[in-house]
Amino acid sequence: MPLELVTLPALSDNYTYLLHDSASGATACVDVPEAQPLLDELNKRGWSLTEIWLTHHHHDHIGGVDDLLKSHDAKVTGAKADRHRLPSLNREVSDGDRFEFGGEVIDVLDVSGHTVGHIAFVAQASGYAFTADSLMALGCGRLFEGTAAQMWDSLQKLASLEPGTLICSGHEYTQANARFAITVDPDNTDLKARIDRINSLRDRNEPTVPSTLSEEAATNPFLRAADPAIQAHLDMIGAEPVDVFAEIRARKDRF
Repeated sequence: MPLELVTLPALSDNYTYLLHDSASGATACVDVPEAQPLLDELNKRGWSLTEIWLTHHHHDHIGGVDDLLKSHDAKVTGAKADRHRLPSLNREVSDGDRFEFGGEVIDVLDVSGHTVGHIAFVAQASGYAFTADSLMALGCGRLFEGTAAQMWDSLQKLASLEPGTLICSGHEYTQANARFAITVDPDNTDLKARIDRINSLRDRNEPTVPSTLSEEAATNPFLRAADPAIQAHLDMIGAEPVDVFAEIRARKDRF
């Protein structure tokens, strides 16, 4: 049985996630934009939080940790490379590290680019990847600290996961990302169909994440820099994918 996954909106456009193992009662959350939505959900379900996993140091991903810890004695996990910018950690992890949760192995990937020290958590048995602001639904994070080459490398790591992996990203940016994506991949029928689904979901105020990796591979332009149609549209046929990616990211920044 996969770990139970709960997707919770927080702040104006963030998402936080709960993972629960019914056998042991272990419960983890991934990022804490604010404490109250998590506290309310934990109380409603009668769960006790045992772990907090942090992807990166931005305040909208860690701002509620201290308040959450006032009522739950949870182990805090984050990147060793970013420990100076994170709340006090009980477990420091690096690229390639693994730890156990709920009878599953959790893999840690360095996915720097949006920030240096950004990590993702992958529960392969359950098929979840917590990517926060690295790979996002129809997008990727703005390059605040890292380079295009770093982000492209990070996205390739994530793209190598099983196609059915659920990409649990950190924000409800999908509709805006879709408006940009169609400008660089205008003939993509899968993208057009996805945009219709996204608009229907948002019309009902429903989340557009998680998404599947296969869906991202087919429609997310930031994963598709090697695609001939995108390269042709950008007048970059035969260019190195990392250079095409950099151009797509630059265009999104100006969009």
